[in-house]
Amino acid sequence: MAPRPPWRAVLAGTAVAALGLTVVSPVTAFAADTGYESENATISQGAVESNHAGYSGTGFVNFDNVAGSYVEYSVNAAQAGTHTLTFRYANGTTDNRPVKLTVDGGDKGTVDFPGTGAWTTWKTVTATVQLTAGVNKVRTTATTANGGPNADKLTDTFTAPTDGEPPSPPSNLKASNVLPTAATFSWTAATDNVGVVRYEINRGGNTLKTVDGNTTSATVDNLTPNTAYDISVGAFDAAGNPSQQSNVVTFTTPPSNDTTPPTVPGNLRTTSVTANSVSLAWNAATDNGGTIAGYDVYQGTTKVATTTSLSTTVTDLTPNTSYTFTVKARDPDGNSSAASNAVTAKTSAPGGAGGIPEYDRDIAKVDLGWAVDFLPNGNALVTERDRFEVLLVTPSGQKTTLGKVPGAVTTNGEGGLLGLAISPNWAADHAIYLYHTASGDNRIVKMTYDGSTLSSTSTPVLTGIAKNRYHNGGRIRFGPDGKLYATVGDAKNSDNAQNKSSLNGKVLRLNPDGSAPGDNPFYATGGNARYVWSYGHRNPQGLAWDSRGQLWAAEFGESSQDELNLIQKGGNYGWPSCEGTQGSCSGFIAPKKTWPTSQAGPSGVEIVNDWIYIAGVTGEQLFATQINAAGTGVGTVSTLFSGRWGRLRSVTKTPDGGLWLTSTNNDKNGGTPSVLDNVIVRLKFPGGSGFKLTSSAFADNATIPDKYTCAGDGTAGQDPSPPLAWGAADGAKGYAVVFADVAGGGTKLHWAIWDVPAATRSLPEGLGAGYTVPDQGGAKQKAMGSGATAQQFFGPCPGGSSHPYTFTLYALNTATVPGLTPSSTLAQVETAVKGASTASVVLRGKSGAAA
Repeated sequence: MAPRPPWRAVLAGTAVAALGLTVVSPVTAFAADTGYESENATISQGAVESNHAGYSGTGFVNFDNVAGSYVEYSVNAAQAGTHTLTFRYANGTTDNRPVKLTVDGGDKGTVDFPGTGAWTTWKTVTATVQLTAGVNKVRTTATTANGGPNADKLTDTFTAPTDGEPPSPPSNLKASNVLPTAATFSWTAATDNVGVVRYEINRGGNTLKTVDGNTTSATVDNLTPNTAYDISVGAFDAAGNPSQQSNVVTFTTPPSNDTTPPTVPGNLRTTSVTANSVSLAWNAATDNGGTIAGYDVYQGTTKVATTTSLSTTVTDLTPNTSYTFTVKARDPDGNSSAASNAVTAKTSAPGGAGGIPEYDRDIAKVDLGWAVDFLPNGNALVTERDRFEVLLVTPSGQKTTLGKVPGAVTTNGEGGLLGLAISPNWAADHAIYLYHTASGDNRIVKMTYDGSTLSSTSTPVLTGIAKNRYHNGGRIRFGPDGKLYATVGDAKNSDNAQNKSSLNGKVLRLNPDGSAPGDNPFYATGGNARYVWSYGHRNPQGLAWDSRGQLWAAEFGESSQDELNLIQKGGNYGWPSCEGTQGSCSGFIAPKKTWPTSQAGPSGVEIVNDWIYIAGVTGEQLFATQINAAGTGVGTVSTLFSGRWGRLRSVTKTPDGGLWLTSTNNDKNGGTPSVLDNVIVRLKFPGGSGFKLTSSAFADNATIPDKYTCAGDGTAGQDPSPPLAWGAADGAKGYAVVFADVAGGGTKLHWAIWDVPAATRSLPEGLGAGYTVPDQGGAKQKAMGSGATAQQFFGPCPGGSSHPYTFTLYALNTATVPGLTPSSTLAQVETAVKGASTASVVLRGKSGAAA
């Protein structure tokens, strides 16, 4: 399908003519530049020459060296008002050569043309004048015996006052004459301070049809039989300002009279086999109605996947076992093809690192779990989009509603309470960040959660992000640099994406206090541009960083292609001229992967061991692909759990080495907040279940023996360390352990060891002292305190009642954690370790020791 044409092409039709409007340049402020070559003007006492290089056009005008010589331009102004005239010239003398400027005979003063140093050096000067609509005679007349300069070109620039007022929402939308492939829609017209120039009929965030501003009814004839639709209408003015959406009408098209099944999918084959999965692919079927609704994949006689793609990966299989698969095609009327050829594949033996997860268990049912982030203790915070609530969810599935986010409102679509990011310094500041829709905008706010209580108020961090029913973006995440990144949609105004003065259609980067970092690419531009990290995005979604520190982001397409992008600082990703790889894409950064919009809808993104996981909303499946060795692209994409849980919204790595996946099947038209029909599930990596930290000296959540505490010798610090052991984590290149007092929901750091070699599976009792740990393969350590105390295990010593402690084991994506020295603080060590971590597990202990 060809990409939707930019709105300017639509404006060239009857809507503009009927309203008496003029289509001008696509920026919001209607800036129009028109050039006039001097050699084409009316010339008196001068000559057209070409003997000095660097001119534009076919030459330039050499004034005769007399007062009164002139060049007169016929400037055709599209609109009356203030115009800037820019004169390009050369003056190889040291003398100023002023001219008198007149417009239609009216004196506009004198314009100076100082020397340019050489006749081949061209410069510009400007003058501001009032022009009338239509042709204006602009004359430049020499005022001295030296005549005028060599005149090359005049450029007229007109900047009209910005129209920032959007139309009102269309109202009273109705659907009638609903047929299997068509329906007619009518609505009450929107109003605007200037005039409505077009309406868009939308399904979800995608445009089905565009009509001019005088039309308030239209038939959409490209619908699919037996399919549910939610339709709204939006209005646009000539400046590109979009209205909020109309009311929503929902209906299901009736089945057609088609009883002919699709053709049989061809060439079913295996493309990859692991110990727990088999990847399949097949050739497309065809249907007499032209539409394939989906493919059903069978394992024997059991349906195991439903997908609109031409591939899927069947998971949760047993190693060293043979399985037989077939696939059937299905049309919208429910007619199924015969089964494809059967293929039999045998899973491999267990073992080895891999990136294909399998189902572990259900965690909890929620309303619409839009975003997940984990606290240091392994519990998660979850946002519910349509209830505007923040939940606390434990790994065992215990769920607590902490409270509502004040000021959050719905858009009856893609807005509401969206992204969530826990401060990397949460132990000290207890800050959490949220992206939500408010009454007048989308915004990022800060709240506090101290481990038991969510604040009842929020502090704005960044406001003024335009909202709409569709294209709100909404993911936020802290990067390895400690900055907060946000994905922001274009709010149904595609021109926002290329306008750096708009916060919309961007990936933004900001400091935790809401200020703009000085090293942002457009910081010097000022205004909203200070926050822009990349631009040219339609509706960007999930964010994640790989082991090289590179940022990846997913993006919803319009009608042809969804995208996975490798984000570059200051990069332009092409929307609205380019969608995926279609349209006018020259000069823009190309995506690393695209999908048809019917198969993906890529939302949340996570990266573990340089495998990228993408939650698919439209495709109702999880995508998995490995970043290549150069870090410049991705390999084959596997589609997992196709159709199993419906629309998948977020995917987040867990501290214990798994993934949490949220389904949001009931998420259209604002969902049904009273019904908890969406689920959070945990995925696990086969072979990774042994990634568990233990100690032979005490059990999990038991008391740490006094010998490893300050009670052992009555002195704080330089205590013998307890023995620790763990199972391997898939793909780990090293390990680290951080020991902390976590009383009251805090994190008081006591000791850390890192750069533990990948082959190591245990640490002995009583590690030796020193920044470089004796006999541990180059591992480093740091403890609280100073001097020698800071270079040996610092055990529990709360000085009173029993305290909870944690030993957190981190699997690292590097053998050496970068940026750490003997002078690094424990907080710096923990931050660096977390930045290099792919998974973590916790061993808990208690102590009442006192020195």
